[in-house]
Amino acid sequence: MNALTLRGVTKTFRDADAVRDLSLEVRGGSIFGLLGPNGAGKTTAIRMIVDILAPDAGEILVLGQRFTRSLKRRVGYLPEERGLYGEMTVEELLRFFAAIREIEPSAARQRIGRWLERVGLSHAAAKKPRELSKGMAQKIQFVVAVLHEPELLILDEPFSGFDPVNVELMQKIIFDLRERGTTILFSTHQMEHVEQMCDEICLMNRARAVLAGPLREIKRRFGANTLRLDFTGPDTFLSADLVQSVQRYGTHTEVRLLEGASAPELLRRAIAAGAHVRRFEEVEPSLHNIFISTVGGES
Repeated sequence: MNALTLRGVTKTFRDADAVRDLSLEVRGGSIFGLLGPNGAGKTTAIRMIVDILAPDAGEILVLGQRFTRSLKRRVGYLPEERGLYGEMTVEELLRFFAAIREIEPSAARQRIGRWLERVGLSHAAAKKPRELSKGMAQKIQFVVAVLHEPELLILDEPFSGFDPVNVELMQKIIFDLRERGTTILFSTHQMEHVEQMCDEICLMNRARAVLAGPLREIKRRFGANTLRLDFTGPDTFLSADLVQSVQRYGTHTEVRLLEGASAPELLRRAIAAGAHVRRFEEVEPSLHNIFISTVGGES
């Protein structure tokens, strides 16, 4: 069963498309990545999913139905713009949101204590949000989003502002939620997070979906002509008649060949050009390179 379905969803602001003809399906119990550069339309799409904005055209089904007031109890949402009531303590704030979600006080106390411990903020229960660091406040807002144990959890740029230790912590929590049956959709422009976590993706650019499907299938489709090279010396062999794109990293170069181009021919030219090749292997392309290959100079 799909936890989320969008069919032909469009939103326009002042004659400019924010989202155009977006269709996607998110399977129940999966982690789905909505990715693309800033301004691609990700946040607008999410705001339509959670009924903050109404689409100009198309259909959105959340957990099999149109969004209603009662459905909000089954959905968790972490917005991109963070904000907490500054004069309540953290514990008072979480109790307030628990009451809004109609969680029994005794159950709320247990969940609040458990979640504060899980995100490493048990010591902050008596603090006010304005006394917290940006990262700590972001964790509290995440707790707000999951406190009512939603079936569908929607996270807009959930890793923004976190250091690597806290990124790893949040990733583990998201994996644990998925293991318990929660469906997670998150947006990001940081493709390495999607690469590490997602079952399926939708890549957006300039308001449209340009690539969508299971991540493994997409990588397999784009991986047939992707090579990883570690070499020193001239790079003149990376010529336009063989190579579609080149991405240089600190320790290696990732090359996508043109359709029909030969990997052995590239190696032959590298040696003939005087390059010293230490590694030459076929690999899955990174999402970054898939994006560059898909949208070119249009982003």
